[in-house]
Amino acid sequence: MELKKVALNDLHEKLGAKMVPFAGYNMPVRYSSDIEEHLTVRNGVGVFDVSHMGEFMVTGPHALDLIQKVTSNDASKLVIGQAQYSCFPNATGGIVDDLIVYKMAEEKYLLVVNASNIEKDWNWINSHNSMGATLENISDTMSLFAVQGPKAFEALQSLTPINLSQIKFYHFTVGEFAGVSDVIISGTGYTGAGGFEIYVRNEVAEQVWNKIFEAGKNWDIKPIGLGARDTLRLEMGYCLYGNDIDDTTSPIEAGLGWITKFTKDFINAEQIKKHKEEGVSRKLVGFVLQEKGIPRGHYEIQNAAGEKIGEVTSGTISPMMNVGIGMGYVATEYAKPDTEIYIAVRNKQLKAKVEKLPLYKANS
Repeated sequence: MELKKVALNDLHEKLGAKMVPFAGYNMPVRYSSDIEEHLTVRNGVGVFDVSHMGEFMVTGPHALDLIQKVTSNDASKLVIGQAQYSCFPNATGGIVDDLIVYKMAEEKYLLVVNASNIEKDWNWINSHNSMGATLENISDTMSLFAVQGPKAFEALQSLTPINLSQIKFYHFTVGEFAGVSDVIISGTGYTGAGGFEIYVRNEVAEQVWNKIFEAGKNWDIKPIGLGARDTLRLEMGYCLYGNDIDDTTSPIEAGLGWITKFTKDFINAEQIKKHKEEGVSRKLVGFVLQEKGIPRGHYEIQNAAGEKIGEVTSGTISPMMNVGIGMGYVATEYAKPDTEIYIAVRNKQLKAKVEKLPLYKANS
């Protein structure tokens, strides 16, 4: 299958980005080095082109009914201008995808889904749309820039009359930005470093990108690739679909009980409620290595006796902490913070400690 390209594909190539196939798209994985880009976002401001993400509009008098049925969180609690993290539970107790639900207006919602699952999610929602909500897949018409880091607000403020400091976490506004109208400016992101996500139409994407970089010059703004996006989200303990959550992981096992609301009925609520009430046999945890080494996905997690108690789902060296960190599923009795576990690296057992998320504590 031919790789899809984001609207600014040629621009990234011109900027010297190393391009790699990711979720069916040709994507910039890095421009300089992963560590340098990671530090730029943690300490300053950087821009990710994440236009490969999927966007579905759900509208009409039955829009909320459909969203309530297919998502785990309670979207009836949303006010216009608010966003919500959620997931699509499947029929077997696992997760079809995780997503963000935006309430754009009464009877109008935007769902933002993972690039690798656009077609799967689209088919899933449509197959459950027995109530007649209006669905539109606008993924191929939209570009999305994540401007992340503690200096994002200062770097962007000159581009809009909207007071960016008033956009709270998981809230958004629609207005003029970089000379373009109807831009969604959202106080969301996947880095834990603060900042905004900017949704624009493809035809104005290059104009907006260039203006962001002009405006951010004094703050040393830089383009950032997917490599640093992964290490940033891992320091925060944010799940990546396909690694830490998938069709076989229950939201309860994955620590997503907080986005699973049994105050309403949704697909397979009964089975997931059982997981919550009766407990689960494994849990997703974050861990920090206590000795030198790099944990990688699928490495075995063991107890002191060398027995397998789980598996690493994501792992890296934390650029901020300079130690190996990761996430993985372990037998529930090993899931408490401060529990000693061991990561099997080749024929060695590396000692690690279960840590409460986020793994990187900014103020410590």
